[in-house]
Amino acid sequence: MPVENADDLVSQTKIKYGTRLSGSTNTFFKTSKIPTYERMWNFMEANQADNVFVNSSEDGIKRVKKGDYAYLMESTMLEYAVERDCSLMQIGGLLDSKGYGIGSPRGSYLRDILSDAILKLQEEQKLQIMYNKWWKEKDGGGQCLKDDSSSKNANSLDARNVGGVFVVLAGGVVLAIIVAMLEFIWKARKNASEDKESLCTEMLEELRFAISCQSSSNKPAIKKRKLVSNLDKDSNVKLYPPINGLRGSKESYA
Repeated sequence: MPVENADDLVSQTKIKYGTRLSGSTNTFFKTSKIPTYERMWNFMEANQADNVFVNSSEDGIKRVKKGDYAYLMESTMLEYAVERDCSLMQIGGLLDSKGYGIGSPRGSYLRDILSDAILKLQEEQKLQIMYNKWWKEKDGGGQCLKDDSSSKNANSLDARNVGGVFVVLAGGVVLAIIVAMLEFIWKARKNASEDKESLCTEMLEELRFAISCQSSSNKPAIKKRKLVSNLDKDSNVKLYPPINGLRGSKESYA
């Protein structure tokens, strides 16, 4: 199983790991109350016989190159090392974040001067320029350029990752079809009850009207023509044309 972070490292026992025998990283793990880091410290203490603690960072890097060992060190030194030795790589992100500071006597006038100077360097991005110069350019820095192929370890999206989206989409389409059919049947049944016709006949008329792509204003005209046709077939009913803008009247014969 590939190791990509501290949780992966603590969940296996094949690869040993350790820190410098005395230093801030060693103290961090020794005093940490985070469960993952506590387990890592207990593992390192239990494997002291395997020399998981080293005397210097140089010894730790040499131990890493021999295999089956991970050296935990400060990110600043780690970034400097991996920029010059392509056989090394950083695994995961930062375990902890701490900043460096410049000390001065209590109440010293230098405090404000140094703080303002550091803020000015940050705003003008001069600190980043100096970092790039001494970490990534000078003394062999920048030899190990990051290749795009290194991103192949990232989880790529495939059918298994997005399959759920298509399942939800298909389910929504099926549900919409069912709702539309139920609404169509309910409306056809209502119209059939009003027109005194069978459900199948009304559904066929509704479907024929929908397929014909006519506007909704044409549908009442169709029913009106049908009503007029039925009245013409009745021998007892006679229709007269409109007179003076009035609607036609009808007369019944006995």
